[in-house]
Amino acid sequence: MTATVLLGTQGWNHSSWEGPFYPIRTPERDRLALYGAAFSTVEVGATFHAVPSEPVMVGWRSQVPDGFLFSLKVPQEITHERRLVDCGDVLTRFCRRAALLGPALGPLVAQLSPDFRPSLATRQALEAFLAALPADFRWAIEFRHPAWLVGGTLDRLAAHRVALVLADGRWIPRSTMLDLALQPTTDFAYVRWIGSGRGPEDFSRSQIDRRYDMGLWAAVLERLSDRVDLLLGYFSNQYEGHGPHSVRVLERLLGGSARPEALRQHVSPLS
Repeated sequence: MTATVLLGTQGWNHSSWEGPFYPIRTPERDRLALYGAAFSTVEVGATFHAVPSEPVMVGWRSQVPDGFLFSLKVPQEITHERRLVDCGDVLTRFCRRAALLGPALGPLVAQLSPDFRPSLATRQALEAFLAALPADFRWAIEFRHPAWLVGGTLDRLAAHRVALVLADGRWIPRSTMLDLALQPTTDFAYVRWIGSGRGPEDFSRSQIDRRYDMGLWAAVLERLSDRVDLLLGYFSNQYEGHGPHSVRVLERLLGGSARPEALRQHVSPLS
């Protein structure tokens, strides 16, 4: 594979990971450092709900090793409440906070709601939003209405060097996403393995066999890696039941690992 491949999970602060991933009774304040010893990247969902304070951002950066990347979800005030319209003030504040991560900052990810359908108004809103995105950040957009996934949308993303999020979830057929994976719109790719939304509530172990599905993804990602420089992927607990286990499965399918074994010595082994 020619691209740098970084795999991680959607979030790190899961109490159900104590035992199978974190040592028992690990304080919450220590989880990120242990996570960073095992994986090279994480998707942060907390930023979807609110823009973090400066001390929080600086604290995150201080707890991870060099080369680690945080991918941040764009606040819902922008994507769901204002629906990409008149959101420049929130976007500016968010970008300023995100920049505090320095070299640890990965892509900023705008997740649109399923009811954000293509229309004259929403197409205009999307185009204005894309044009307003600061060029010194990496950007990705997740569409949850399938009507967006046409050539015209990909052309607009490519014009602004924005990645299309490749999401394995309940909104878009997997076959569609696998096809779109081979049409990158910028020099990095962003994948989210979400699941059906009807996954287990106990996230301490793998409970859904997704090896076949991940095999399909692995074959496509091998080809995609020749078309981008960086490939980022994040697993939800809902996908199989235990996000760290899913990362390890895909790592094995891709023939590599997210971080050297020496950095995993303080983290509980996974099955």
